[in-house]
Formats: sequence, structure tokens, C-alpha cells
Amino acid sequence: MDRDGDKADEQVVEDFAGWVFDRFLGGMETLSIHIGSSLGLYAALRGAPATAAELAARTGIDQRYAREWLEQQATAGILDVDGEGDDLRFRLPAAQAEVLTDRTSLGYSAPLADMFAAVALRVPDLTDAYRSGRGVPWAAFGAAVRDGQGDINRPWFENVLANALASVPRVHEVLSRPDAGIADVACGHGWSTIGLARAYPDAIVDGFDIDAPAIEAAHEHAAGLENVTFSELRGEQLADEGEDRYDAAFVFEALHDMPDPVAVLSSIRRAVRSDGVVVVMDEAVAETFSPPGDDIERAMYGYSLLICLPDSMSIPDSVATGTVMRHPTLERYAHEAGFSAVSILPIDGFAAFRFYLLER
Repeated sequence: MDRDGDKADEQVVEDFAGWVFDRFLGGMETLSIHIGSSLGLYAALRGAPATAAELAARTGIDQRYAREWLEQQATAGILDVDGEGDDLRFRLPAAQAEVLTDRTSLGYSAPLADMFAAVALRVPDLTDAYRSGRGVPWAAFGAAVRDGQGDINRPWFENVLANALASVPRVHEVLSRPDAGIADVACGHGWSTIGLARAYPDAIVDGFDIDAPAIEAAHEHAAGLENVTFSELRGEQLADEGEDRYDAAFVFEALHDMPDPVAVLSSIRRAVRSDGVVVVMDEAVAETFSPPGDDIERAMYGYSLLICLPDSMSIPDSVATGTVMRHPTLERYAHEAGFSAVSILPIDGFAAFRFYLLER
């Protein structure tokens, strides 16, 4: 019923019911992708078609489950199939193989399914948090979310970041200074730090994060790189390491998660030399709230509802920004931290992200 008590239009009801069913179907198939990813089923099929019996033998799963999963994947259009009866042979096409198994590809998306499954397990905690006003901390989501976040961004930092930064002369010139000091604040698994270090081998790049397992993983990922260090450190503490210490500082897709972004930016401003650069990369959301939103806007609100805002709300006195940190919000944080302006860098097509330069 609408506000006037009139019966809703039957076609509108039918269309919206279909919209809800499509989301249900997508959720179920996303979980099936998680099963295939976590059990190594896609990896076992890459370049090697299999019957249900063969897949079960390769991966150590039960044959009856193998058959059901293979048939479901073919029904969903993920796998190709030929043959008849027990001789049905399932094949993972090249495009699907890249998206679901190639960790170096910009199209690699299997971690999204793994993150979705991990978040689904926390729904009881999330509904409790919504009632109480408390939060669900990052650590509660487990390794799948932590690792998924690192894995989904990895190919962009490894393959695209260097050219993106080199395309901005002011930033490139600072990073190219002999023995330039670069801070990567909230570096997570360290792929952004590693991308910077490889792009600018004469620089010394320090990655910082408060999450001990992420720093441990970052050390492993950077094995053999001599111009990288990783440490556990809060962004608010960066200037404690020395004022005017760095030529450049970056915050990649993390400022919106921080409980006190103004304190972090203030510390970064003091840690970076006056002729240096401070760059924040965050979500490329719209300037203002203007529903209905595009796919990026919808995805970022999904992250915010289920991960980022609950994590922020778990920290006392957090400003609770949420994933959807719009340009005016960043400008306000930057001004309160002592920066004079925030400009958008001309870097386009870098996943769903936007790069900002914070001016002194």
C-alpha cells in the first residue's frame, strides 16, 4: 500500500519482486563461487576439464558434491560442459579462469566471493550491533576479509600504480628524488608499498599498519625487496617517528576506516616536508548523496553497511565515517588537519578509486 492507502501497481510489485529474486540468486551463486575458490576447484579445472569423478579425485572432495557443484556452475553459465550421463566433462573457459584464479589479473574477482561469505557469517553480530550502537571490529571478520581486501587490490598496485603516479608530474618528481622517503600509512598487506618501492627503486618506502597479521603478510610479500620496511604503527603516530622526515605520504583506501582521520592527517602533514606531497586514494563515490546511485555507489554502501562502518563503530570516540567518504568530507578533515586545499588528481580508470592531493 502507498501512503494514500491505494493498492500498489501490480506490475511495479512484480518488477520489484523480480529485482529481489535476482539479488537472492546472485547471493547464492556468489557463495557457490566461494566454495569453488576456497576448495581449489577452479584451480583444478584451469586448463584441465574434468568429470565429477576426476574433479573429486584431484581435489579430495566428495564425488556427489563435486557433481552437484559442477552442474550448478554450468547452469549458472560459469562452466562449459559436453558429453552425456556420467561422462559429462566440465571446462573452465579462459575468461572465467582469469577472473577466478589469476591473482595478477586486473579482473581477478574471486576474493569478492570469499569476503561475501565471511561477512555473511557475521550477520548475527551485525544485527546486534545495529541495535546496540556498538560495532563489529575488523578482526572479527577473519582472514578471508583481510586477505580478500589485499588480494583484490594487489593487481592494481602491482600493474597500474606506477604509471598512474608517473602521469602526475608533481607527484612523480617528488617520488623520483634521490633517497626519497615515502610513507604508506595503513598499508595492509603491503601491495601498495611494494608497488611504490618497485616503481621508485631509489626511494625508501615505509609501510605502516595497526593490524599485526597484515604486517606479517606484508613482510612475506616483500621478501627480496631491499628498499621497503614494514612496522606496526597508528597513523596518528607517524610524526612521532620524526617531523619533516618524508618526501611523500600516501593513504590508500583507508582514511575512511580511521576513527580519527583528522589526527592522522595532522600527523602526516607534520611528518612530510613542506615541499613534499600527500596523496589520499579513496572510493570514487559521487560528490553528493543523489539516489539512485551507480554501481560504485551501491557497492561502497554495501561495504559500509557490513564492514567499514561496523568496524569504525567498534572503536570508542570514532567519527564513524563509513566507506562512502565524499569529497567535501575529505576536504573538511584536511582543513581541520591544517591543509589548505584538496584537489583531485587526473588519474582515471584506477578501479573504483579516486586520488586526492592535499595541499599545504
